[in-house]
Amino acid sequence: MGITKTAVFTKRQNRMAQLAKALGHPARIAIIEVLVKKQSCICGDIVDELPLSQATISQHLKELKEIGLIKGEIEGRKSCYCINEKVWKEGQEAMTTLFGTYVVDNSCC
Repeated sequence: MGITKTAVFTKRQNRMAQLAKALGHPARIAIIEVLVKKQSCICGDIVDELPLSQATISQHLKELKEIGLIKGEIEGRKSCYCINEKVWKEGQEAMTTLFGTYVVDNSCC
């Protein structure tokens, strides 16, 4: 979506789209699952956990960090990262609100 098109949507809609886009790749979902499972900062190689190269994982970590879902250092030899609790809660609340607004009444196609 071009930068000019985002202006017609609310700040909330744009933020939700950014979060959804960041989670829109199975590698990023797998990385998030590893971080959630560990429930702590990971200092070292997540490469041992996933069947992906270091370069691929680094790129996906960069994407997750840019949106704010993870925090920490992801460059160089000392890479430490974990879930950013504030943004995690923001995403959780946004998605719960979105999915909670639909009421199933079985009268639709």
